[in-house]
Amino acid sequence: MSAVGLSILLFGLMLLLLAGGLWIAMAMSVVAWFGLQFFTSSPPEVNLFQSFWGSSASWSLAALPLFVWMGEILFRTRLSEEMFEGLSPWLGWLPGRLMHVNIVGCGIFAAVSGSSAATCATIAKVALPELHKRGYDERMCLGSLCGAGTLGLLIPPSIIMIVYAVAAEQSILKMFVAGVLPGILLVLLFSGVIVVWSLLHPDKTPPVTERLGFAERVRRARNLIPCIALIVFIMAAMFTGWATATEAAAFGVLGALAIAWWSGTLSAATFWASLIGATRLSCMILFILAGASFLSSTMAFTGIPRALAEWVVSLGVSSYSLLAVLAAIYLLLGCLIDGISMIVLTMTIVLPMIQAAHIDLIWFGIFIVILVEIAQITPPVGFNLFVLQTMTGRDIDYIALASLPFFFMMLVCIALVTLFPELATWLPDVLLGATQK
Repeated sequence: MSAVGLSILLFGLMLLLLAGGLWIAMAMSVVAWFGLQFFTSSPPEVNLFQSFWGSSASWSLAALPLFVWMGEILFRTRLSEEMFEGLSPWLGWLPGRLMHVNIVGCGIFAAVSGSSAATCATIAKVALPELHKRGYDERMCLGSLCGAGTLGLLIPPSIIMIVYAVAAEQSILKMFVAGVLPGILLVLLFSGVIVVWSLLHPDKTPPVTERLGFAERVRRARNLIPCIALIVFIMAAMFTGWATATEAAAFGVLGALAIAWWSGTLSAATFWASLIGATRLSCMILFILAGASFLSSTMAFTGIPRALAEWVVSLGVSSYSLLAVLAAIYLLLGCLIDGISMIVLTMTIVLPMIQAAHIDLIWFGIFIVILVEIAQITPPVGFNLFVLQTMTGRDIDYIALASLPFFFMMLVCIALVTLFPELATWLPDVLLGATQK
């Protein structure tokens, strides 16, 4: 059977298993076993053991459960309340006023969470009641929270970035650094939407209810200092080379525990809940990565990636055309499966194509992460939509329509990063040396 025919057969089997409700990690493992057993001479049981062990026995991958635990700890503190109280006096002068707290608050929490859903839920649980009480437009509040919650995937330390870096065999630290400028760009684009909307609808923005002096604004922001200090320390430790991503994650856990203790929310119950939550999520991700590694070994033995890469080269298409096709595919996949599954399912096939087109893999990682961000707000499986639906009782279609302007801003961000790749590659080049091709 030809490589194209075999790839279609294996992909069809994968879709059949997923449609039947099988876990994605198990579905990938079954497809991998099937491909090795019937289309190669390599024993599937040996490759199964080697793939599962090799994908898990990774020092770099140890950063993932630690960063997940750090986010779980801070999720159970009063950080969201302190963020709203500390940020609102400083952002009231902008058109749209306190709705910018949604954007900036999500950006800050993203830097200590790494999760889109956790970022969205944490900021929304305080921001929504406060903004509703003050008379802010519900539709724009929901849209801004749904969109800004996705920053948890792009602003380091990001769980999705770790998954991509492991799958693509790239530096986790370089991925983190590459996400800084695109993350800032997306924050500015989101805030720009609120500014433009508020100027077009001045009647929907409540007037200023209190004017505070500089000293009072500083006093209200004092509770943000520990969190900001933790973010700065983690980033500085990694970017200066003082600590690896894994070591920085360990420091982050200690810092998160210290913040929880300082805020009075650290107890045996919250500690245990954060540990169990981090364990469940980390095990799920590691299981998916193990299944993806097994599937990758099958692809290598069958020669499918090499054949597809040669096919892409033979077409002679430009890198922009290839990226446009991949973007359309990922946008479609985002309507059907979650972000982590999108990455691990496609990397085996996509990476050889990207390398054949001489596209930088660190840059491509940022490209993919932004597409995965979009998947968080596209029905029917957008996680952020489910989070806000659960918290507000609003119909998921209403929330999806409310987030539409922010959906378009993410498309704009992808276009800018594609036209100006230095947005993703310049900072890693400056801080960590030339990006590996």
